[in-house]
Amino acid sequence: MHTNPATAHPKTAVLVVGEALIDIIDTPDGPTEFPGGSGMNVAFGLGRLGIITTLLTAIGSDERGRRIQDHLQSAGVLLHPGAEHLSRTSTAKALLDSTGSAQYEFDVEWRLPAVGPASMPDVLHTGSLASFLEPGAGQVLALLEKAQGQCLVTFDPNIRPTLLGSHATTLTAFERIVPLATLVKLSAEDADWLYPGETHHNIAERLLVLGTELAVITDGGSGSFLRSKTAGVEVPAPAVEVKDTVGAGDSYMVALIAGMVAEPDAGLGYGRLTRLGTFASAAAAITVGRRGANPPTRAELNASLEPAQTSQGNSND
Repeated sequence: MHTNPATAHPKTAVLVVGEALIDIIDTPDGPTEFPGGSGMNVAFGLGRLGIITTLLTAIGSDERGRRIQDHLQSAGVLLHPGAEHLSRTSTAKALLDSTGSAQYEFDVEWRLPAVGPASMPDVLHTGSLASFLEPGAGQVLALLEKAQGQCLVTFDPNIRPTLLGSHATTLTAFERIVPLATLVKLSAEDADWLYPGETHHNIAERLLVLGTELAVITDGGSGSFLRSKTAGVEVPAPAVEVKDTVGAGDSYMVALIAGMVAEPDAGLGYGRLTRLGTFASAAAAITVGRRGANPPTRAELNASLEPAQTSQGNSND
């Protein structure tokens, strides 16, 4: 019988390395501010699932920074020492279109605290601006190189073209990290920007050739595709009324990490990939059904997955 990632409570220590900022979102009632940033969202989501999580980030010692700290604390997430070293906390203004999809305008600074982690965690996750925006990106790369052979590494580039350099420079940076990661997740937008004209299946194969063990490509309401060296699976997205897409990709990433650590000794065959994709899709569906980066709790995922748990209980890799 396989462990169900929705009910497992692994005593796994995860270190998330990434940006924490304030999302400013226009609503019918005026601008609303939410703690955000891909790194912060992933750490918060993992905390909500009961996974021991520390966030290595950079914020200011200001009111917005305190809001981020309070938000993390509400999910039981620890803030790595030295985080409050910026002159002000970064912001991202989200501009929503008629479908609820978001584009962002950033005011962000990224560099790591002087004090790094004393030891490697069980899982190290990074991505988004933290992987590309200097001077912090170089520090992140050094940390990933140090982690090799010591822990599971997950990577979600979460491409933000307006903050990046040339396509060639960004692609080089991305492909430098891929072989350092056990799992790489791309959104369809990321995949199309990094590899224009390529099919998502071909892109997944390229990531495996570069050295990652599991490539995942998500495409919103069209579902997701997971590919390992031994199996591939397409997972449909649950039907849901979309309020906005803020934090959806991060919620999917959170669930992937939780699913990976719930079955640490399982392979990456068809059954395992199906469970991972189903779990992650359910998490993203809950998030898009409400405003802001508001990932699900264990109880919410349990409730949403009960029918699937019954039908998939006997699946095998």
